[in-house]
Amino acid sequence: MTMLAKIDLCKGRVHALALGLSLALAGCAVGPDYHRPTPPAAQGYTEEGVPSTTASAPGASGQAQRFEPGVDIPGQWWTLFRSQPLNGLIDDALKHNPDAAAAQAALRAAWENVRAQRGFYLPAVNGSVDPTRQKIAGTLASPAQSGATFYDLTTAQVSVSYTPDVWGANRRTVESLVAQADAQRFQLEATYLTLTSNLVNAAVQEASLRAQIAATQDMIDSQSKILEASKKQLGLGDVSESDVAAQEATLEQTRAGLPPLHKQLALQRDVLAVLSGRTPDQDVSAHFSLDSLQLPQDLPLTLPARLVEQRPDVRVADAQLHAACAQVGVAFAARLPNINITASWGSATDQMHTLFGSGTGFWNIGTAITMPLFDGGTLKHKQRAAEATYKQAAEQYRSTVLSALQNVADTLHALQSDAEAMAATARAEKAAAHSFAIAQKQYAVGDISMVALLNAQVTYRQAELALVQARASRYADTVALFQALGGGWWNRHDVAVAR
Repeated sequence: MTMLAKIDLCKGRVHALALGLSLALAGCAVGPDYHRPTPPAAQGYTEEGVPSTTASAPGASGQAQRFEPGVDIPGQWWTLFRSQPLNGLIDDALKHNPDAAAAQAALRAAWENVRAQRGFYLPAVNGSVDPTRQKIAGTLASPAQSGATFYDLTTAQVSVSYTPDVWGANRRTVESLVAQADAQRFQLEATYLTLTSNLVNAAVQEASLRAQIAATQDMIDSQSKILEASKKQLGLGDVSESDVAAQEATLEQTRAGLPPLHKQLALQRDVLAVLSGRTPDQDVSAHFSLDSLQLPQDLPLTLPARLVEQRPDVRVADAQLHAACAQVGVAFAARLPNINITASWGSATDQMHTLFGSGTGFWNIGTAITMPLFDGGTLKHKQRAAEATYKQAAEQYRSTVLSALQNVADTLHALQSDAEAMAATARAEKAAAHSFAIAQKQYAVGDISMVALLNAQVTYRQAELALVQARASRYADTVALFQALGGGWWNRHDVAVAR
């Protein structure tokens, strides 16, 4: 072979090697490329539209709330309730709640799986040393140079194996794992949102129960005084025994309503303890009353197109859709030819001290191209299954978006209705208080009976309890709105998210 021919042959080998590396490093990735679904075209959440403000009622908790379209949600939205004990409790819970810690660990695991899969982009290099002692049957020729039947053989070698990602199977696998890690990231955000919302709701519920207990206790005290006065009047003959019996029955009925309220309060205290990472026997220093919580006046209202970017559950569904899309490419690539390059270099000798000596070295290099020819349709149906799973994930994403829109719409309806209900309840409580005050004066001068006074008192206390519950509902509706709109996790920097 001439020198020119040798040079051309070397150039051809270099070009072939360059082509192989180009295919390995920049090969096509089969399967569909992912594109995020189009945001919903809806411009609002309700058919009749959302008014600028809710109804108002007398008192600090009855003020109208204003809807502010386009206003962003603060990361620590719970601080809008202006309660330092609540802020401290949530900060403590974010550090010690086991569900939040578990979600952080799951996110770290997801990203470690991504990094592990990325390792397949590079060749795998392994080293081995294999010392053995062997005996050859006397009827066979010994492979040892000395011809001995017993001999030692020591082999040391380095092996290299590399599978070029020609069809992008590994790239699609990494893409799928990254999408799964993103899903876990937003699952973590959903965990934080659920935790903070549950804590605020538990604080509101505790405040409501304390107010209901106080109102019930006041009712018991008032009814007890009326009963004592009735018994005295019974001795004087001013009232009948049936009036006294009716008062006793009403008093005991009111007392019977107190233990369930205490039970619910104890359960709420257990909820606050566990959510903040404590056992139920540990003390939670924070205590809540309705007067210690301030109802936020300005409420953000995000457009539906922006909502899909903010809701953690929608982002989880989006990431799962992305992962399913990438898996279609993985299944497609499994049906195409595959290339595997292997090489090894080492030394073998029957005497340890001559290892790596002259004449002991060996090496090999090879390439294998494999392609499935017949598998009974297994790979074809796996690809079809991946495509069906992709379609399923798309419909699940659509369902999640619709549920998110419904959630916001339901919350807006609740804010309007409960504000109106509180306004009506406040008016009813004011009227009942006025009626009871008149009844007390009339009873004092003997114009009405004990039964009439008792009825006026029961009406007033029931209206008072209804007002407490109405106030708590407005707080709970406000919490539900912040939760439905995503909770402002994109503006929060108080929690480090592992990535």
